[in-house]
Amino acid sequence: MTVRAALVSAVCLAAVAMTGCSTTPPDEDPVQIRLNDLDTRLTRVERVVTNQSQVDIANQLESMRADIRAMHNDVDQLNHSLDAARKQQRDLYADLDLRLKALEGRGAGAAAGGNAADTPSSTAGAPVTPPAGDAAEKTGYQAALDLLKNGQYDQAIAGFQKFLSSFPTSELADNAQYWLGEAYYVNRAFTDALAAFQRVVDGFPGSRKVPDALLKIGYCDYELKQFSEAHDVLARVVAKYPDSPAGHLAQQRLERMAAEKH
Repeated sequence: MTVRAALVSAVCLAAVAMTGCSTTPPDEDPVQIRLNDLDTRLTRVERVVTNQSQVDIANQLESMRADIRAMHNDVDQLNHSLDAARKQQRDLYADLDLRLKALEGRGAGAAAGGNAADTPSSTAGAPVTPPAGDAAEKTGYQAALDLLKNGQYDQAIAGFQKFLSSFPTSELADNAQYWLGEAYYVNRAFTDALAAFQRVVDGFPGSRKVPDALLKIGYCDYELKQFSEAHDVLARVVAKYPDSPAGHLAQQRLERMAAEKH
């Protein structure tokens, strides 16, 4: 039974009890007047309750719409981040591919001319066939390098680490240390890559690998969002090696950082 029906029933019973079902006209009957007043008040209460429910529903719908808009924004940001990460990965592979192609080209030239190449005095970042020397050194170095060329980065890292542990004074040590850094870099282990490149700079200051190692230190700082350090290192490469490939690449990255307001 509704509230209105209950009230009506109660009022009618009271009226019967008090008046004995009097024949007083409705417009003059106090009970009927009171009943009409209660009916009017109940109608207003029902209208208010209904309106409040509609307001609550509208508020809930607007809140849900806001949540959906926020989710769409999150999805857009995630898609943008994913696209950026894919582009970055392609750039990493392209960079390594260019270096390894240079390696293969110089290796072919060295084999044709009968010259040794990938020594501390060769061009930084472009190692070639190892010079004559201990067969175990050449085998270990070339095996690690082949793993890197084939995209087996974890195995290449282990290979270069083993080589450096076994032959720390080898003429190929600076090259192995540099390519260890490259293997970490393309594997996106930027902290390890930075440390590996820094060992090239600190441990082999006379190596032609130093310009490229410094460049990659700047790249690692950039990836780690250490923008001030990245700027300082890249500016150093530009100042010290202005006409080298490393110098040109460092200048390009500085310009990119400026555009990104880093």
